[in-house]
Amino acid sequence: MATLLHIDSSVFYGEASSSRSVTAAFRKTWEERHPEGTVIYHDLAANPVPHITADAWSAGNAAPNEHTPEQTAAFAARVKLIEELEKADAVLIGAPMYNFSIPSTLKAWLDSVLLLGRTAGATPSAQGVPAVVVASRGGSYAPGTPREGYEFVQNYLEAVLTGTLGLDLHFIVPELTMAPRNPAMSELVPLYEASRRNAFEDAITKATELAERLAA
Repeated sequence: MATLLHIDSSVFYGEASSSRSVTAAFRKTWEERHPEGTVIYHDLAANPVPHITADAWSAGNAAPNEHTPEQTAAFAARVKLIEELEKADAVLIGAPMYNFSIPSTLKAWLDSVLLLGRTAGATPSAQGVPAVVVASRGGSYAPGTPREGYEFVQNYLEAVLTGTLGLDLHFIVPELTMAPRNPAMSELVPLYEASRRNAFEDAITKATELAERLAA
């Protein structure tokens, strides 16, 4: 049966988190269509992956029989995360925008799973695996908006997830999430509500599409 690797990185929970709300809708649809399937879940806010260390990094460029005890321990944690990615039939990531970029906890996970010669390089080991990223943000950074140049979430994740790991990437972008809470953005509430509806619809549609593709 199919395996879904689900990663959330928002520091907020429940309805307070737009990215978690949408990833939950995707996962619910996925599980309804794969009741016997497996979900590997990481809540990076509750249980963060350690940031990369010299031992964890250098061990990836050395033969196992040359590892120090510290390198062996640090690299084992990376390998566990890499193997989860490699066994996944689909990847779901909640990536809210914090200060124009992704949460540092998500960057730490990416630093661990990106290994040249295995997950990265000429033939990435997870190449072609479908990945859905829910890239929520408080404002709008879409092409043509005043802050278009401050969009470093989709640009960065496109480079890493597609350009480096070789994943088949699809973005869902709930935007203007601060509008209901910021009086200065009150006139944008209808656009926020439309974006939120579209995000949930897209999540359900994409989960259904991937479930049917993997079941075929």
